[in-house]
Amino acid sequence: MNMTTTQTGDPVPIKAIPLRRPGRWIAAVVVVVLFGLFVYGAATNEAFAWGTYGQYLFDKRISAGAWTTIQLTVLAMVIAIVLGVILAVMRLSPNPVLRAAAWGYLWIFRGTPVYVQLVFWGLFPSIYKSIDLGIPFVHQFAHINLQDLQAAFLFAVIGLALNEAAYMAEIVRAGVSSVNEGQTEASVALGMTWSQTMRRTVLPQAMRVIIPPTGNEVISMLKTTSLVTAVPYSFELYGRARDISGANFEPIPLLMVAATWYLAITSLLMIGRYYVERHYSKGATRALTTRQLQALADAQGKATVVETLPDTPGGERK
Repeated sequence: MNMTTTQTGDPVPIKAIPLRRPGRWIAAVVVVVLFGLFVYGAATNEAFAWGTYGQYLFDKRISAGAWTTIQLTVLAMVIAIVLGVILAVMRLSPNPVLRAAAWGYLWIFRGTPVYVQLVFWGLFPSIYKSIDLGIPFVHQFAHINLQDLQAAFLFAVIGLALNEAAYMAEIVRAGVSSVNEGQTEASVALGMTWSQTMRRTVLPQAMRVIIPPTGNEVISMLKTTSLVTAVPYSFELYGRARDISGANFEPIPLLMVAATWYLAITSLLMIGRYYVERHYSKGATRALTTRQLQALADAQGKATVVETLPDTPGGERK
C-alpha cells in the first residue's frame, strides 16, 4: 500500500469528503414547501377570522381564564404529588392492608376516565347533601351543607388531584425502586435512620427518574383542566373562550386564542422542566460541566504554583 509523505517524512493529511445524501435535502425541501403551503392556506382562509383572533387574544376575560387555569394546575399537582408520595410509600410497605388499600385506590382512579370522575364531583352535593364533623354518636363539631356551598372550583381541584395522584404514586414508586438496594444497605450500615436514608441517599438518586415523567404530568394537567366543565366550572381558559364564542358565534378564532395561550404556558413549563431535569441529572454521567471544568483547572493551577515554590532551609514553603 503506497502512502504519500511530505519532505519531512510525515504523512500527508487525508482530505475527507463528506458522503453525499441527496435524499435528506429532498425531504427537507418537501417539508419546507408543505409548511409554507399550510401557512399560506391558513393565512388566506377566511374561516379562521384572524381579525377576531387578534381582538380577543389579550381580552381580559381570556387572560383571567388563563390565570385560573394556572391556579387549577398548580393546586391540583401539589395535592397530587403529596398524595402520590403517600400512596407510593403504602405500595412499598410490608403491611398487606396498606398495600391493598393503595392498590385499590390506583385501580379505581386509573381505571375510570377523568371526565367521569369530574362529573361525579359535580354531583357530589346531590349524593352527600351535608357533612358532619365530630365524634360519631358522641359530639358534632361542625355541620356543612354542601347544597348551599358554591364550591365548583374546589371540587374541580379535588377531582383533578385525586385522579393525578394515582399516576404520581406509580411514578414515585418506580423512581424509588430504581435505586439499587445496596445504596440503602450502605446507608443503614453507616448508622442512618430510614428517614435519613430516604432523604440523603434514595430520593436524590430517584429524582433523576421521577422528574421527567412528573414534568410531563404537569403539562398534561394544564391541558386536562379544560375538562372541568364537567363539574361544571367554566371560568378557566377553555370555558371562557367557549362562553365568548357562544355570544359572537365565532368558535374557530376563539379556539385558536385558547390554543395560543395553552401553547405559551406549556412552552414556559417545558423550559422550567429542562432546567430542573438538568439540576437533578448532575453526576449521572462522567461528562463535566463548564463550571466543574473551570474549578478543576483552577485547582490544578493552584497546585502547580505551590509545587514550584522554593524550599526554605527549615524545610517549610513560603
